[in-house]
Amino acid sequence: MSAIHPSITADSASALYTRLNWRLLPFLVICYMFAYLDRVNVGFAKLQMQSDLGFSDAAYGVGAGIFFLGYVLFEIPSNLMLPKVGARLTFSRILVLWGITSACMLFVRNVPAFYAMRFLLGVFEAGFAPGMIYYLSCWYGPARMGRAIALVFVAGPLGGIVGGPLSAWLMTTLSGVGGLAGWQWMFLVEGLPCIALGLLTLRVLSDRPADARWLTDDEKRLLDRETAPALHRADSFKEILRSPRVYVLAIAYFSIIFPIYAISFWLPALLKDQGVNNTIRLGWFVAIPYLAAAISMYAAGRHSDTSGERRLHCAIPALGAAGCLIAAVFADGNLTLTLIALTCATACLWMAYTVFWAIPSQLVEGTAAAGGIALINTVGLSGGFWGPAVFGWAKSWTGNMHLGLIVMACVSATAAVLILTARLTMKKA
Repeated sequence: MSAIHPSITADSASALYTRLNWRLLPFLVICYMFAYLDRVNVGFAKLQMQSDLGFSDAAYGVGAGIFFLGYVLFEIPSNLMLPKVGARLTFSRILVLWGITSACMLFVRNVPAFYAMRFLLGVFEAGFAPGMIYYLSCWYGPARMGRAIALVFVAGPLGGIVGGPLSAWLMTTLSGVGGLAGWQWMFLVEGLPCIALGLLTLRVLSDRPADARWLTDDEKRLLDRETAPALHRADSFKEILRSPRVYVLAIAYFSIIFPIYAISFWLPALLKDQGVNNTIRLGWFVAIPYLAAAISMYAAGRHSDTSGERRLHCAIPALGAAGCLIAAVFADGNLTLTLIALTCATACLWMAYTVFWAIPSQLVEGTAAAGGIALINTVGLSGGFWGPAVFGWAKSWTGNMHLGLIVMACVSATAAVLILTARLTMKKA
């Protein structure tokens, strides 16, 4: 940590960050929880929607993943504009538009409409996750970034913990009400809160410490020093595009995202294949892997910050996930063993995901940081399309989940190898 201003003691600096945590992080957690929920609730909708509308597994897999194509196309422009427009307006625009689109999923009647709405959802949410990483880097220095990211991104698993039981309850309880199917009510109820959150963003968030009226001048100066570039300052996006480190990170991130979203979109179906036919019971089972992920990712982020080590904290969980996914193949037919294997795989992948984002936030800084983070996220998030799609194609081709799980394991192992060998192309992280 950089030297503290004479008028700021170590205790008052600690109190400042505690206040900062409570001021910013809970709201960002809620926003990202709905972001993740509205991405993956289609996995639950599949249980009714697929039979109602006559979708094949392959069509569902492509539609679930096509969200990420829209996201990828518009992510870099969104994040390059963020420092100019400001986080408040950017996040507000994103939340309102994706809330409207998610709620309008209830009007889907055929495969082309399904593809179009999922694509638009990705377009309107583009830039939210990398925008939050850039936003956090404006408030937290490298020594605290891992924990801050872990606390915010725990909202992903939290979306699974809340979303599983909630989606199951909405689909069963509201089925037929007002002439709508349960899956239609689920999209409506889970999409509308994002509109309210988008409006609240304008009141809750400040674009940067200098704009925060609730900070003293000394506190603002402290935060400015804490977030000063430490390793590599890139003031030009063209410089980012020429950096091999960025592309190594992007491919590694692709290899983490691929299995994360394959599991996210197919987990209800995976467990249903093990004999869980009651929708409410299935919702509670789906929450278990996400609960383990939430606990594990915070522990990983905190330990990584304490030790100052990033690579092993990312690579070892990715390798562990590969082993657990292979174990799930051999556990097929046994619900308990399958659930344990998928729980461990999910926890490991989210640990790798959390610590991963502490690396680029240190390596790529300056005014082009938002664009650099967006580039990594853009290339990596294409794995969110290929993961669910490849899994769907594999299931349609083989009639079971085995090949899909094996492919996911191989891709996760690739992430571990890339992170471990990235020493040749990256400065110390």
